[in-house]
Amino acid sequence: MKRQNYISWDEYFMGVALLAAMRSKDPNTQVGACIVDDENRILSTGYNGFPSGCSDDEYPWAREGGFCDTKYPFVVHSELNAILNARGKNLTGATIYIALFPCNECAKAIIQSGIKKIVYLSDKYAETDGTKASKRMLTSAGVSFTQLVPKSNSLTIDFVVDK
Repeated sequence: MKRQNYISWDEYFMGVALLAAMRSKDPNTQVGACIVDDENRILSTGYNGFPSGCSDDEYPWAREGGFCDTKYPFVVHSELNAILNARGKNLTGATIYIALFPCNECAKAIIQSGIKKIVYLSDKYAETDGTKASKRMLTSAGVSFTQLVPKSNSLTIDFVVDK
């Protein structure tokens, strides 16, 4: 008889996105993304951080101050990183799993890449103009978005395998 308490595909891929988020060095917000094809194969992952070659010790992590004294002009969001990390793979019809609903800039990249479905955990910025613009564009472009309601609040990964 097969095991009964296994996680769903959505929980699995969101777990991969959350694991990717743990690579982020941002002290305030860690977001990960996982792009999957229609056969449940992972095409790419990404997390929020500075572009390759830009040292995270030399750029600011601040959220307030002059524009160039904050992280905002420098950080690549997880969704865009995942799209760029795909290195030209065909993302048409793919699904992207992300912890946080995408901003308007990432929505543009999602649409242009051909991704057709977004599964997200949180929409905490739903009332901001950026998120409203994002939803408007995604809806116009036929990209669906669904909030994941997981069966449990946590997944545990144990590095000890031979118990």
